[in-house]
Amino acid sequence: MRSVSVRPAGIGRAPADRDQEAGVEQGKDVPPAAELAPPGVNINVPHSARIYDYWLGGKDNFAVDRAVGEAMIQAIPDLRYMAGENRKFVHRAARDLVAKEGIRQFLDIGTGIPTRPNLHEVAQEIAPETRVVYVDNDPIVLVHARALMMSSAQGRSEYISADIRDPGAILGDPLLADTLDLTRPVGLTLIAILMLLADAADPWDKVAQLRDALPSGSCLAITHPTADFNPDEVGRAVDAATGAGMTLVCRSRDEVQRFFGDWEMLEPGLVPVSAWRPDVPVDRPEAAYYWAGVARKP
Repeated sequence: MRSVSVRPAGIGRAPADRDQEAGVEQGKDVPPAAELAPPGVNINVPHSARIYDYWLGGKDNFAVDRAVGEAMIQAIPDLRYMAGENRKFVHRAARDLVAKEGIRQFLDIGTGIPTRPNLHEVAQEIAPETRVVYVDNDPIVLVHARALMMSSAQGRSEYISADIRDPGAILGDPLLADTLDLTRPVGLTLIAILMLLADAADPWDKVAQLRDALPSGSCLAITHPTADFNPDEVGRAVDAATGAGMTLVCRSRDEVQRFFGDWEMLEPGLVPVSAWRPDVPVDRPEAAYYWAGVARKP
């Protein structure tokens, strides 16, 4: 097995475990001083990757993340289910891009805290030679990249500490150039990340820069939360997030469609996340408030 290499180095302590393992009685708030974090992590500011980890039942989050996560669950009671459906889409999309589209290399931006199986594990189960570059800007993700993102011997799995707000830095990183061949098709995955960019940041331009850097045959997979299915619940969840100082933008179907530019949408098009090539029939796909789709560059 080949271990992932990461940049930059220097984070050597894993975050503290959840409340019970920190010696705090379950159900009680953990004072910030009782929680340990890697250097560079502000445990008083919520982070989307750690909130998502909390929804999925992970332990790599802090009191502030759990507080915001719970406030959003109060607004959308099925939020944990929705996070799980979003994760299932990643597995289905990775599997189909490898098996049906012939993709053998991926650029996953907004990786989040690793949750097995990771994208490269799904892809390498079908094609062991698959290469993956993960990108995120949370130091906790970097810590876990070292421990959990283990590649097959034939393939490769790497991690870059960078931000989607600077596509040039991602595309120009030497580690990306050393891992991926941008003259061959790439699977670009932007899973529940574009919601963190306000319209004023022009996320459509950021995605266009990434699309333009990829060759014909590349594929783009996106999931994005929306208020289209339940404006009241989603509005309350957005209020909870923004009230904690986060940027959270839910977009309409037309706004999400714009991220794909002129690329050809793969069947079944831009649909509720649970309805994108489900493994089993889904009775109410609109119960998960995400749009999801995959497109191919002509």
